[in-house]
Amino acid sequence: MNNKEKTYLKWYNKVGYGSGDIAGNVVYALLSAFVMIFLTDTVGMNAGIVGTLIAVSKLFDGVSDIFFGSLIDKTHTKMGKARPWMFYGYFGCALCLVAIFCIPADISPTAQYAWFFIAYTMLNAGFYTANNIAYSALTALVTKNNHERVEMGSIRFMFAFGTSMLIQTITVGMVAYFGGGAAAWRTVAIIYSIVGVISNTLSVLSVRELSPEELAEGEEVKTTEMQEEKYSLLDAFGLLIRNKYYLMICASYILMQIYSATLNMGIYYMTYVLKNANLLGVFSWAINIPMIIGLLFTPTLVAKWGGMYKLNLTGYTIGTLGRLGVVIAGYMGSVPLMLACTAIAAMGMSPLQGDMNALIATCSEYTYLTSGKRVDGTMYSCTSLGTKLGGGIGTALAGWLLAFSGYVGGAAEQSASCMNMLHIMYLWMPMCFNLLITLILTRLNVEKANEELRHKAV
Repeated sequence: MNNKEKTYLKWYNKVGYGSGDIAGNVVYALLSAFVMIFLTDTVGMNAGIVGTLIAVSKLFDGVSDIFFGSLIDKTHTKMGKARPWMFYGYFGCALCLVAIFCIPADISPTAQYAWFFIAYTMLNAGFYTANNIAYSALTALVTKNNHERVEMGSIRFMFAFGTSMLIQTITVGMVAYFGGGAAAWRTVAIIYSIVGVISNTLSVLSVRELSPEELAEGEEVKTTEMQEEKYSLLDAFGLLIRNKYYLMICASYILMQIYSATLNMGIYYMTYVLKNANLLGVFSWAINIPMIIGLLFTPTLVAKWGGMYKLNLTGYTIGTLGRLGVVIAGYMGSVPLMLACTAIAAMGMSPLQGDMNALIATCSEYTYLTSGKRVDGTMYSCTSLGTKLGGGIGTALAGWLLAFSGYVGGAAEQSASCMNMLHIMYLWMPMCFNLLITLILTRLNVEKANEELRHKAV
């Protein structure tokens, strides 16, 4: 039985693995959707300063992603390469998440900004990086079957979007239920952190990593990789930047996360343009339900279309047209039409979300076929880099644009310049980011490149 036919996972391994994205998204969804409005409207911070601190924090993230990816590649324990980092890293994530929502009210403004910056940087550049890269790298370490990798990615992102939808739907109500104000936000952060620790632990225990011998089985390329890998962090970085498909995936992932971050700033659009903050949850359903439905069919569609390239490109073309429809509906003032176009866009974008981990694994195989070195952990640094850099840039950009437009935190009404900016942020920017991703996908046919390399090796 060849590697394309051999299966490695049971259904409960795939579901257990996928549930780990509950943990990732109680952190990511809470921060991306609510940290800015918590800091501006509850703590009283300036949106522009917060945006700048987030942007500066990203400078540390860019280094830590490659660093932790390389460490994972060089790790050898009874738990494997990635699982120890995923397990232990999340405890730090939980503590830092709570710390962000525990900024003391009785310290100076400068101290408050410092508190946020330190907690946010430790979370993103340290603990979240270790956890998220390890979690993503497991796709390449627990199975060699590409169909199973697509299934893992689809199940993972079903949990991710389901968690994101739930958090965006219930958080405003939970904060109100616990009395509002900083204490209520702190309570919500503690609850989410506990949920995250539990789901992350279950995910770690649900899969087993393959041994180096199992991973190398059936490969016809160089045999030296069966030995201990001997390369520096600089060497690993060189392998990444020489892989044009890694650069394209990394750029796409960053744009995807900036897209999500700008949509998550929709809390401002709903509050001041549509005059109903609870509509954030409704739009979250319009995004996440079609996305989850699309993810259910992604493995079948990948098989039917003979790969990921055409499916991803077609899907994102639909997604871009859907977001253009949202722009038109927004200026028409039609919320139902905005919701419908939002759903169409989400459905079109779902295949890339579902097969992204398999796409990265295929990209990692490209490096292996061209260099004979396995850098799975380092390769998956693009997911953590994209999540943090993209999400951070999106949130920082929102802060800068709000400050530039004259936003006043907690005000009943905002200026005309601010209202115009909210339209740009929520309507135009997501559509433009989708268009850029679509253009990148026209060149991202790494499956074909790998096939050509294998034929040359025969």
